[in-house]
Amino acid sequence: MIQIRRSNARGYADHGWLKSFHSFSFADYFDPAWMGWGNLRVINEDRIAPGTGFGTHGHRDMEIISYVLQGNLAHKDSMGNIKGIPPGDVQRMSAGTGVRHSEFNHAPESVTHFLQIWIEPDERGIPPSYEQKSFAAADKRGRLRKVASCDGDQGSVRIHADATMYAGLFDAGESAELALDPGRKAYVHVVRGQLQVNGHTLTGGDAAVMAQETLIRLEQGQDAEVLVFDLAP
Repeated sequence: MIQIRRSNARGYADHGWLKSFHSFSFADYFDPAWMGWGNLRVINEDRIAPGTGFGTHGHRDMEIISYVLQGNLAHKDSMGNIKGIPPGDVQRMSAGTGVRHSEFNHAPESVTHFLQIWIEPDERGIPPSYEQKSFAAADKRGRLRKVASCDGDQGSVRIHADATMYAGLFDAGESAELALDPGRKAYVHVVRGQLQVNGHTLTGGDAAVMAQETLIRLEQGQDAEVLVFDLAP
């Protein structure tokens, strides 16, 4: 089963300083048909205006991944982490028993564009923790690079959830395949450009929602960046 979720079908919020597309129900956007997929609960595509950001707020019992596409996301949290997240970095914050943090775009003239991803953890009430790693574009070129996983395999950030996240960059002539367990779920989110996913042409913001599939094939990319999620049933 493959269902295509087009970019313009997502929820949208314009707060002036923040423009956000919601792949799944979030805040004031509610659609009972799109509450998440497997243990993938949130993919928000956020654009933060210069000199603005999210003030200090709290999270509990959620694996939160930030994937920056443009600009820099300044992160500060109650665990003592003060970090800048540039494109190419993947940040993982396990909220666990509770953490407070802020996210800002301190640039005076440029927008920060990033994806905020939430995955439901396998276990609640764990100690909060933080991890951030950089993944070179060359390592994602024409292939799927594992960037987040339950065991930190291949140098990926470690999430406390039965899920694996891959990132890839594809242009003309480049292709990749990923074998799937048909008993699990998968989600393919095209970040930018154009890409063919199992014969379906997707553009930036589009997604392929999969169940009972044995293979993902990515090909015919045009300046494409993609995230692929292998998820618990």
